[in-house]
Amino acid sequence: MTRALHDVAHGTLLGVALNYQGLLEQRLAEFEQTPYKQPPVKPVLFIKTPNTRNSHQGQVIQPRGERLQAGPALGVVIGKSASRVSLENALAHVAGYLIVNEFSLPEDSYYRPAVKAKCRDGFCALGPELVPAAQVADAGQLTLELFVNGELRQQNSTANWVRNVPQLIAEISEFMTLHEGDVLITGTPEGRVDVVPGDRVEVQISGLGRLSNSIVAEQEPRP
Repeated sequence: MTRALHDVAHGTLLGVALNYQGLLEQRLAEFEQTPYKQPPVKPVLFIKTPNTRNSHQGQVIQPRGERLQAGPALGVVIGKSASRVSLENALAHVAGYLIVNEFSLPEDSYYRPAVKAKCRDGFCALGPELVPAAQVADAGQLTLELFVNGELRQQNSTANWVRNVPQLIAEISEFMTLHEGDVLITGTPEGRVDVVPGDRVEVQISGLGRLSNSIVAEQEPRP
């Protein structure tokens, strides 16, 4: 990660689960069961801890004996503190946008995301650069593409979000302050792709560039 990007995206990495219509629809039957009884009515959030931070061209380690999945997402970088902001004023708190690859082991529960699945070292790649908010006409009309070794493996659009950027900022800032430098990860679409050591994994979002990472195997522990 370049120093300039770290300077502006240095805060909490806050992820939003189930923010694509297709993914939510796949889980509706599950949410009708005990203990949930209904789909979530507020954003389902999780944290990517500081050790997960990774950069453009960084390596991502696949843990031994585990499946590793890529997670293409749009990242929203907060430019000034947001507390109880309105929908109308929410975008005034956005500094810009970047690409995120939110790596994870397969998830068993979206209501209680597993720390061991989401928070491994290097599991949140950010980059390649911050694109100022003024240069993105509509964050809700962007195409996301995931390439593995140059082959297109996943494609979706932010037009399929459950909640757009102003809605997310307004709803989250109702109960917690978003600070300058925080990164809001707006969710990964349905159809997560497994990746393995030796793979080159790239996320491209229209107008934001292309984030590239390589997958490597976890080394055997030293005796």
